[in-house]
Amino acid sequence: MTGPLANDFRIGRILSAAPAEGLRNPSYVLEVDLGPELGTKRSCAQLTLRYQPADLVGRLVVCVCDLEPRQIGRYLSEVLVTGVDASDKQGGVSLLTVDDDAVVPGARVY
Repeated sequence: MTGPLANDFRIGRILSAAPAEGLRNPSYVLEVDLGPELGTKRSCAQLTLRYQPADLVGRLVVCVCDLEPRQIGRYLSEVLVTGVDASDKQGGVSLLTVDDDAVVPGARVY
């Protein structure tokens, strides 16, 4: 594959994570820095089986940035933080992350 993906995938840094109250499925509300072009966006993510809020702050994650915002309970989710189904006994979603701090928030994924 050459060129960009069909959607706008960017790297974001999680700035904060807190339990989302009043939702049917346990979730966190994340504030994600997507660099100077896109700024900070909010995401609701069902990550509670594998992560504590403190484990998420500072992580570089792969985000889909060009989807329509989605109302989830009382929260507006503006960006989709990506993950995969975990296949171990713990289950849940494992985040798609970047482990190189040279990558900056807002960098495009190809």
